[in-house]
Amino acid sequence: MRTESPLLAPIFRSDGQARLLSTLLLTGDELSITDLATQANLAYPTAHREVARLLDAGILSERQVGRARLIRANRESPLVRPLREILMVATGPVVILAEEFAHIERIESAFLYGSFAARMLGDAGPAPHDIDVMVLGEPDIDAVYEACARAEAAVRRPVNPTILTPEEFGERSSFLDNVRSGPAVPVIRELPWR
Repeated sequence: MRTESPLLAPIFRSDGQARLLSTLLLTGDELSITDLATQANLAYPTAHREVARLLDAGILSERQVGRARLIRANRESPLVRPLREILMVATGPVVILAEEFAHIERIESAFLYGSFAARMLGDAGPAPHDIDVMVLGEPDIDAVYEACARAEAAVRRPVNPTILTPEEFGERSSFLDNVRSGPAVPVIRELPWR
């Protein structure tokens, strides 16, 4: 199934292609197509087709290990660095925040919400100026703010964390009702209300 171009970076042929490229170019990982499809949230046939296109374009490279094909960014391609910069701004927050939060204990869940999440999910509207992230759990607050500051420097947009315990998140308020009913993109684990 073909998806539309991502609103945050309409230069990519599809949202799936942007997620696939983000997964490889922003992390520096080397992944099998199966793992790449899982991490980019794509069907295997779609990931396989996109990888073939990007290998042909010289943006990705591969190496064979046994029966597995390991795919990574082609460090020799002059396109990789500018693509990485575009992806960092357009889709980087999820990848960067997931990496940053992975090192912080006691985060039960984290997700983007607000205008940036809306654009990532295809909602039309003005370009977002900042990134709102909800962190649920009882993590070290300073560590969360430091992680968000590093992500902010990488993606060149303000990253605004809201840190709540799961109990606080379960309370009724107009703000939390809007967050739960609005657009949200998982960063760590699934969305806590779905």
